[in-house]
Amino acid sequence: MLPMIPALFSLSFFCGAVKDDTLLDMVLTMREDVALVHQMPFACDRKGFPAILEKVYFGTAHARIYLSADLLRINCATGMSALMRKKLLDDVGGIQAFAQYLAEDFFFAKSFEDRGWRIRISSQPAWQNSGVCEVGVFQTRITRWAKLRFAMLPHTIVLEPLSECMVLGMCVAWATSVLFDWDAFAVYLLHLLVWFLLDWMLLSIVQNGLLPFSKWEFVVAWTFRECSALYLFLHALWDPTIRWRAGAYRLRWGGTVEVIGS
Repeated sequence: MLPMIPALFSLSFFCGAVKDDTLLDMVLTMREDVALVHQMPFACDRKGFPAILEKVYFGTAHARIYLSADLLRINCATGMSALMRKKLLDDVGGIQAFAQYLAEDFFFAKSFEDRGWRIRISSQPAWQNSGVCEVGVFQTRITRWAKLRFAMLPHTIVLEPLSECMVLGMCVAWATSVLFDWDAFAVYLLHLLVWFLLDWMLLSIVQNGLLPFSKWEFVVAWTFRECSALYLFLHALWDPTIRWRAGAYRLRWGGTVEVIGS
């Protein structure tokens, strides 16, 4: 974090590897009333089922929530790739003022919004290329993010399951069965089909090109992701301790963190 202190430019760019025109795209997205421009996380094209699962998740379930939150002006910023006004960070004590948070990127954005500034998404996604591409590692990562959300925004404990295809489908099937005496099983199957097709369309839009896998591979990865979502949610609730790299952390309500081991 020390290189931030002597920075000479008004905008600070936090990122990993990016495309040649990424910074230009983010600068053009910046406006006079915007404090932070961030990119929606996505996944690079790679072979194997874990890579397909990762791309399907970030291009469907995660993209849907991320874009909806941005449309409703709900803070959804992640630190994978972000361009922000350095002076606004300096005004509240710099990066070190957020050292108590594990998800400091979220609280950067919250600090800006609390002062009346806007947050925007760039037109390009952040292309992730995780070092270890395995199903277990991916699920551990998703569970860790869920734990962070629950600590920072406790109401998501109730709302998040209701945004999942399987859970919402059961609620819709039950409601239409009670209210209109419709066949619950038929309604549930129709719900799954429509959701599946919309997810395929969303993933294709985010990819902005040919997908590196077949429709059948998408069906398998999508079904696996949707069926495992509730399990990962319950696992995150059951064990709130976060293990990140060589450390273990206990989250407090509000997003602050306490180191409990290494």
